[in-house]
Order: sequence, then C-alpha cells, then structure tokens
Amino acid sequence: MHIGIVGLGLIGASLALDWRQGGHRITGVSRSATTIAIAGERGVIDRGGTEVSLLATCDVVVLCVPLDRLVPVAAAVCPHLQPDAILTDVGSVKAPLIQAIIPLWPGFIGGHPMAGTAEQGIQAAQSQLFRQRPYVLTPTAQTQPQQLAQLQTLVGELGAQVLLCDPHAHDRAVAWISHLPIWVSAALLGAVAQEPDPAIATLAQQLASSGWRDTTRVGGGNPELGVCLAHYNREHLLRGLYQYRQELNQVITMIEQQDMAALTAYLQASQQARTQLDDRNFTQG
Repeated sequence: MHIGIVGLGLIGASLALDWRQGGHRITGVSRSATTIAIAGERGVIDRGGTEVSLLATCDVVVLCVPLDRLVPVAAAVCPHLQPDAILTDVGSVKAPLIQAIIPLWPGFIGGHPMAGTAEQGIQAAQSQLFRQRPYVLTPTAQTQPQQLAQLQTLVGELGAQVLLCDPHAHDRAVAWISHLPIWVSAALLGAVAQEPDPAIATLAQQLASSGWRDTTRVGGGNPELGVCLAHYNREHLLRGLYQYRQELNQVITMIEQQDMAALTAYLQASQQARTQLDDRNFTQG
C-alpha cells in the first residue's frame, strides 16, 4: 500500500518507520526540506518533499500536523488525492476537526494514537512506538465500512490496540486524562511561582524530587499544544476544570476544619482509585 505522511515529527515519522518496515511504500511531506533529508537518511520514507502534490498516488494519507494546522493542511491536500483515498489524522481532539474536514473529504476518518515520548521531532522517531498502545479511530455515519476496515488493518499492523468510538465521546474522555492534567500542572507551576521569599523558592527547588518532576512535567510542555486543546476541546476541558475546582474546594474545607477523619477517607478513596489503574496502559508522552 502507498501511504502518505504529512508532518514528519515524532508521531508521523514513527508511523512511517513501522509501516515501511512492514513493506508499505511511504511518501513523506514536510514544510522543512531538512526534515525530508533526515527522513531519507534514516530510512523513514521512500521519497519525500515539501509539495502536497506528491500525495496524488497515495492510497492512505495521514495528517500528522498540529491541531491548528489540520484543517488548512487538509484543504491543501484534498485536491490532490485519488477519489477513493483514505484521509486520516493523529490529532488529540476529534469532533470539531471532523466537522470541518468531512465537507472537504467525506472519506476522512479521525484517528488518535495514544502514544508518545517527552522528546519531539524526527530525531525522536522510533519503531514500535505504538505497540500495545490504544489507537482510537472515530468513524462517522459517512464512513465507508471497507475504508474503515482497511485503516483498522493498517493500525493493527503497528501492534496497536484499535478502539472505535464516537468523536464526542473521545473528546470528553481525553479531556480528563490528557488535557485537564496539562492545565492542572501548569496552574501548580504558576502557584509555586508566587512564593514571595526567594530563599524559600530556591530551597524548594533544591528539595524537589521525582514526585514534583512527574507532577509538573506536562505543564511545562509545548505552550502551543495547551492553547490548542483549550480552544478545540473547550467545553469538555472546562467541565473537567470545574469539577477539579470543586474537589479542591472540598479538600480546602476539610483542612480548614481540621477534619482528619474526612481527609483520611478522602485519601483512602483516591488510593483505591489509583490502584485500579494499570500502569502498563499509560503512554510515555
């Protein structure tokens, strides 16, 4: 199968690596000629360039660009596609983008691989990144069953766990486990930055260990991503933030009242909730 990858960062290049190793022909498109050169040297793609016209003979095209570029890139790509080509993406928000892209290409099937690393860019690309990771596909009423089956097969070749779900359900779920943590983490960093005594702030940094590192990592990530999530998944992110604020208010009240029994019960409940999570299901991104 001839697969086109638009955007050769961590996700796009990692997809290309696995599919090319599986015998598929890969055409890569990037705004950066340097990225194309690196992709060729690393064996990520068979051919590539900066022009979307290169995708004219592709059977499947995967858009691996930031959320705010998905719709304009789709608009640029669609005129060059074969009539029966499958168009998909890897964005972490689905419903509003599907609504915008379907009129451009009825064969568009939203996708979201739940995998990643702390590093970004083509230099961070790796094979087997998606193995045993959830990979969400969000078909709509317009999706052709044959095309969905083809895309499911391709995703399955990555060793990923294919999940089919409604676009709105996807967006509500990822708001809890991906988008909310980014803003909670960012707010924590902002709160700590308000410490008025420089000596205390310095001491806190010296004492910080892995718990602080892990809790604040996502809040110190790419600002553009956080803003895009707040824009495209605003409703579900706000719902999560409101609920989180209620939980914080509850904790504050218990501490103000020195209700140790209530605090103990609260932490026991959170401990129990955490033990029900399987660490093997967590991505590294």
